Amino acid sequence: MVVKIAQISCGSEYSGAQKEIDHSIKQVGAELFFPEVDIDSVEHIEDEFNYNVRSPGIKLMLTRAKSVIDGETDADAVFINSCFRCAEGALARNEIRKMIQTKTKLPVVMYSLTERTTASELLTRMEALVTIVERRHLLELEKQEGLTAGLDSGSTTTNAIIMRDDEVIGTDWQPTTDVVIAAEKTFENALKMAGVKRNDIEAIGTTGYGRFELGKHFSADLVQEEISVNSKGAVYLADRQKGEATVLDIGGMDNKAITIRDGIPDSFTMGGICAGASGRFLEMTSRRLGIDISELGELAMTGDPGSIRMNSYCIVFGIQDLVSALGAGEKKENVAAAACYSVAEQVYEQQLQEIEVRMPMIEVGGTSLVKGLVHAVGDILGSEVIVPRLSQHIGATGAALIVSGLR
Repeated sequence: MVVKIAQISCGSEYSGAQKEIDHSIKQVGAELFFPEVDIDSVEHIEDEFNYNVRSPGIKLMLTRAKSVIDGETDADAVFINSCFRCAEGALARNEIRKMIQTKTKLPVVMYSLTERTTASELLTRMEALVTIVERRHLLELEKQEGLTAGLDSGSTTTNAIIMRDDEVIGTDWQPTTDVVIAAEKTFENALKMAGVKRNDIEAIGTTGYGRFELGKHFSADLVQEEISVNSKGAVYLADRQKGEATVLDIGGMDNKAITIRDGIPDSFTMGGICAGASGRFLEMTSRRLGIDISELGELAMTGDPGSIRMNSYCIVFGIQDLVSALGAGEKKENVAAAACYSVAEQVYEQQLQEIEVRMPMIEVGGTSLVKGLVHAVGDILGSEVIVPRLSQHIGATGAALIVSGLR
């Protein structure tokens, strides 16, 4: 079976991104196509959507979306994209995503194209769409069986999990330096904690940025992108495998926001305008305050974020705002609180506006241990945020769980 992905877009040919999109699709072995429509449908599409559009490209985009929604197009998944900084395109993307999610069961991903968009940036997104279609039966697994291991090679840390018959028996993490060396060390430590030998492991799954390298090194049974694996690990550890939820992973290099229905991702977004919306900003803030990042969250809980005005998305100018505040005699706890709220606000504006946020919100990854950040996210959403047990290990847990289905 070849997964058919319908492309609903405007500007991909003009931005020069189409060849990169095509290359990423080729890498995952899927088929990308534009839904066929007739001229008459394009001319009357505004009446269908009750939505005034000035750009002919956006009109065509809406018409292709209607073809998918009406079932006139045979698609397994949908890729929606428009040009970065195009306000009309951004509005159209969001309306199309809402309608497709409301009226179909197709998995959807959105993306803002730039003239520098590369296939490598798109690869994880395309992999995730293919996984959701082809490996749905694995994502539906609710229990882990046998003795399996999961390795998650992230931009900041590398995690390992050992599971036996639906129980986590070994964990470890190490800073990501050399991908293989960090994985070897964390894997050995997790095995030691579990009291088992490497030869006892029945199956290994890898995920994260270093997943392909680790897949080769460990002869892994599963090499999987982070979207499907992280979402599976999150709902499993939070005991939310039935019903709806949103998973939020604010990472060291990028962020992921994923909507879930009965354990299956159906829409997601990843990335961000600047590292000011990532865990890296919190690390830099901690360093400037002279504390470990593990202390930042508690300190932020005692501070007043409103006492400092944050004026920039940029990580450099964001730190400059905090340094200026400290120089003016601002309290450290207020700086810590302002940093947490700055990240949370940017994530809300950049990622959470591109999906349909479904409660509960499950926050995972290393930054979920920063209490002040979790509080800020919950405050902005107006709802309590769930941080599951072992929340920093969701990628490795998801890999260990999913790979048990391949035994």
